[in-house]
Formats: sequence, structure tokens, C-alpha cells
Amino acid sequence: MNPPETAAMRYLRQLAESEPVVFLERNVVKIALPRSGETSTGRARLLGEVRAEASVCRKCNLCEGRQTVVFGVGNPEAMLMFIGEGPGADEDRQGEPFVGRAGQLLNKIIAAMKMRREEVYIANIVKCRPPDNREPAPEEAVACLPYLRRQIEIIDPVVLVALGKTAAVYLLGLNPATPVSALRGRIQSYLGKPLIVTFHPAYLLRNPSAKAEAWADMQKALKLLSGELTFDAGSTTGDLV
Repeated sequence: MNPPETAAMRYLRQLAESEPVVFLERNVVKIALPRSGETSTGRARLLGEVRAEASVCRKCNLCEGRQTVVFGVGNPEAMLMFIGEGPGADEDRQGEPFVGRAGQLLNKIIAAMKMRREEVYIANIVKCRPPDNREPAPEEAVACLPYLRRQIEIIDPVVLVALGKTAAVYLLGLNPATPVSALRGRIQSYLGKPLIVTFHPAYLLRNPSAKAEAWADMQKALKLLSGELTFDAGSTTGDLV
């Protein structure tokens, strides 16, 4: 005799009737993997508290030229979190990360992963726009990183994706001159979580030939979400295990 069907099993069976199997596998992982016990409402409340603190932040000079603090957007229970460099003009005006041309490409990448923008979480290394869209200075990134760290701790995603060199080097504490090519191809670690380094969407707009490599990176992220790849959080090299 088959065991009785639980509510979770019924939910997954119904989901499978309308969604691709790979999407179902991500939901299985979401249920099976140990994550923070905080509820979605609780996570949203905690994120709101950090957002309120960041909205009046004056820890670096970027506060002087900003229109809006671009805190982050997405699902408080997201399994996948994208981290970029910093807001541009469109983002500074609208208060949401990745809303310009690079954001439109990121949306397409997320859709190709069989996910929606509303399912993931998107944030940046710095919350205020650097003048002329320059890279954040080290002191600016250091001042802002505690907000990002708290976002990660609250959301508790399964996989992190660093979009571009700036996000990668500040998360990993590397020389700012380190190229993305030196960090791609293996899985890094941040706060004990697997970190995939890939090209920034703005770079892909300028260099379409790199899209195939970026998609290979996203496939690694999907395999981590599904459990097809495992990761040793204690590894200093970020190797697959």
C-alpha cells in the first residue's frame, strides 16, 4: 500500500502538472534543504528594518549625489540571489536594481532559467549610484557591504551569483584588478554559501560572444539548486565535490 499523500506532496504533484520538471526540482530542494526557520513575513520585516537603516545612511560620500537608495528587490525567501556592482542612472531614479538595458538582459537570463524575476532576489555591492557610473571605491564598498551581508543572512539563499568583476572581488576580498576570467569556472564561497561568478549583463551587451560562457555559469547555479552538484562550504578553493 502506498503511503498517504502529504500536503507538500500534493502541492508538488499539482505544480508538476503546470511547470517544467526542472522547476519542480528546485521546489523540492527548497523544501528539503536546511534554511533559516524565519517565515516570509518575518524575513520581509527584517529586510524592511535594514532598508530603513540604509535609506538614511551617510557612511560614505556616495550619499551626497544619490536620488534614491537602491536597496534590493525580490523574494524574501529566494533560493537564488544575484549581486551586481551598484545602481546606474535608471536605478537611481527608480529605486530598483537592474532596470535599464542590463536589467532587461538579466530578466531574460532569469527567464531562460525557468524562473521569474519575482522569485529571485537582486541587490548590489553599493546601494547608492557612484558618479558617472564609475566602479565603487574600496572605502565605499567596505561601508556598504554590511547591508548586503545582512540581506544575505536574512534571505538565506541557497546560491549566490556575482555579476561582474566588482561584485566578485569585493565579496571574495580580492585585488580589484582581478579579472572575471580568473574567477569563473569553479564555485567560490561567501558566508558558507556557493558563489557563482559570471559576467555582468552590461558586459554581455558589449560582448555578445560571452553569453555562452555566462549561460554555462547559470547552468552550474541551476545544478546547485537542484542538488545535482554539491559544494563543500569548508573548501578554500571553491572546488566541486
